[in-house]
Amino acid sequence: MQASPGRAPAIGFIFVTVVLAIVGFGLLIPVLPKLIVQFQGGDLTAGSHTYGWLVGIYALMQFVGSPILGSLSDRFGRRTIILIATAGSALDYLISANAPTLSWLVVARIVAGFTGGVLSTANAYIADVTPPEKRAGSFGLIGAAFGIGFIIGPALGGLLGEIDLRLPFWVASGCSAANWIFGYFVLPESLAPAHRRPFSWARANPIGALAALRRFPAVLGLAGSYFMLMLAQNMLFTTWALYTDHRYHWSPLSVGLSLMFVGVLSGLVQAVLVRRIVPALGDKRAVIVGMTISMCSQLSYGLATQSWMIYAIMTVGAFAGIATPALQSYITKHVPPNEQGAVQGVYGGLGSLAGLPAPVVATWSFGWAISPQSPVYLPGIAFFEAALLVAIALVLTVRAFRQDHGPAWSAQ
Repeated sequence: MQASPGRAPAIGFIFVTVVLAIVGFGLLIPVLPKLIVQFQGGDLTAGSHTYGWLVGIYALMQFVGSPILGSLSDRFGRRTIILIATAGSALDYLISANAPTLSWLVVARIVAGFTGGVLSTANAYIADVTPPEKRAGSFGLIGAAFGIGFIIGPALGGLLGEIDLRLPFWVASGCSAANWIFGYFVLPESLAPAHRRPFSWARANPIGALAALRRFPAVLGLAGSYFMLMLAQNMLFTTWALYTDHRYHWSPLSVGLSLMFVGVLSGLVQAVLVRRIVPALGDKRAVIVGMTISMCSQLSYGLATQSWMIYAIMTVGAFAGIATPALQSYITKHVPPNEQGAVQGVYGGLGSLAGLPAPVVATWSFGWAISPQSPVYLPGIAFFEAALLVAIALVLTVRAFRQDHGPAWSAQ
């Protein structure tokens, strides 16, 4: 499929939409764990366990909702689903800002989880409007949007959290509301009526959607690899604030600034280097190189004894960001236009499913490893577990690439 020249500016609209969505999400990273610990009476171990379960609930609902929203976007268009997901985020943050108990935070996570398909739908949107040979660069721009969102969001969240732990929730709700207004008035539809298909519950449920990938062997072969990679990524983000607070005594502001630094590096790699590195290496090699860097970075985070080392590791680890846009580019070239939403929904669902056990395993491992009753003191345990998962993903990826005999459907 070739995108018409008039639709190319739509990528800019999606870029801004993703930036605003990630700003809203990033605002909460420095403060949400501390808010949970407050609800647990200041007990860090109990708070880390509860935080893991809360993140897991969000992931479970997103696992259920992603393939449904992806299939709905194949039927009704991407714009409608993006607006629904954004409205859900605004409602979630509003409920969280006023939550008097943990039960209300659970309600908020359920709402946000089910409507959290905006990012996978955005990937389908990119596939709609971009020719195959330019998709890695376009997905790199989406990665850059993540980077910019993390530059602004965590730093601002840390600053606001110093004033009041609930203030970032109010600001995040405002960001999502602004995002919805922007999308309603500016975002055009990307999926032509000729490329739409009827909605089917058989394809929309998570199990049925995954089974449908059997028609695309190359895409199915990478599903396990992607799942492992998302497990590792979720473990990193879940324990970041807990780990740096415990080991380096970082404040919410310090956590926010560290994530801002990640955002700057990620934005540079995704916006500038991906469109040069990925075409030079090719999609397959770029995925393998990126995963290898990610594995080494995870090990290094867990071994770092001084806080300054974290920034050195981030600088090298940012180059792992070439893997995801290269993988997305590879996948979209193996899927026809009228199934991009469903396939992106499946992969979004796998990412969400990974978010269910990963936070629980990571936070419980961390809590166990720092407990006075633990036979070993190993605060970096979650990062070592994540490195192992990336290693497994790398093995599965190499095997999938070796079994790939070409696209089941021609993208040209």
